[in-house]
Amino acid sequence: MEEELDDNQELFEHYKFTADKGQELLRVDKFLMDRIPNITRNKLQQAISDGSVLVNKKTVKSNYKVKPLDKITVELSYPPQEIELIPENIPLNILYEDDQVIVLNKPAGLVVHPGYGNHSGTLVNALIYHFNNLPEADMAGRPGLVHRLDKNTTGIMVVAKTEHALTHLGKQFFDRTTERRYNALVWGDVEEDGTVTGHVGRSLKNRKVMEVFPDGEFGKHAVTHYKVLKRYGYVTLVECKLETGRTHQIRIHMKHIGHNLFNDNEYGGDRILKGTSFTKYKQFITNCFGLLPRQALHAKSLGFEHPTTGEWMQFESDLPQDMTSVLEKWDVYVANREV
Repeated sequence: MEEELDDNQELFEHYKFTADKGQELLRVDKFLMDRIPNITRNKLQQAISDGSVLVNKKTVKSNYKVKPLDKITVELSYPPQEIELIPENIPLNILYEDDQVIVLNKPAGLVVHPGYGNHSGTLVNALIYHFNNLPEADMAGRPGLVHRLDKNTTGIMVVAKTEHALTHLGKQFFDRTTERRYNALVWGDVEEDGTVTGHVGRSLKNRKVMEVFPDGEFGKHAVTHYKVLKRYGYVTLVECKLETGRTHQIRIHMKHIGHNLFNDNEYGGDRILKGTSFTKYKQFITNCFGLLPRQALHAKSLGFEHPTTGEWMQFESDLPQDMTSVLEKWDVYVANREV
């Protein structure tokens, strides 16, 4: 299942342990299995892989041997809480619908599913109002969903209307046979087309954001291909094609190569990273941020195989008004600068 967003705030349970003076050398995973109630081996291994287990304030691998007086901290996310889903008459921009799938265009500001801090006003609340008996996967509270988009990312999503469609589409996302292309405005003059490969996982310093782990020690394998669509000197419009779909993948991958998304407040793109020191330029950027009060990211196209007919379905979505307005301002700025 695609992991292209993490809109709900995660809550965590924390554990702290100090090994005894007489502690024999013991693998950290075995040490913790005996001390954390109801923990499964898989969940513990995942926590270690994600960098959520620290020994003396440093991340470790599962085979680390606990020594006397080691200080061990563990941060585990709570399982999803049961949330009552309430149908809400929220308008949907539906691009296509048949008896198996719904393809829609998600606006900025719309959280995809209920979670901590977002119990209503989500896409799911709208879906259950407009459609009956949408299927649910393993995670309750997410009827019809096979992938997700960040709250402030716009663009195309597909929703399953039947159990068969949910399974079939879910497998396509898992097998990476879908085609997903995004348009992003990023800081800096991107020199050439390229590919970013780097494991993506929760930051070891701030668990609310993601981080790239180039050596692959933590996080999950992630690949983003990008190509230049238009250069504006201080910013560049790029197309990003996802090979994988991790949480905040495009946003953190582009930051990793020095091209933060324009006005991405979580990843440092909401300040002037390239340009001049002139007051007029600073005002220009402020005006752009006002027109586009979010990260400049749009899910432009989505392709997948229809669950029952096997036909390849390809959908395109125009850039939203906030992004086009900012691009038009950049067009004018560049034209005036070249005069």
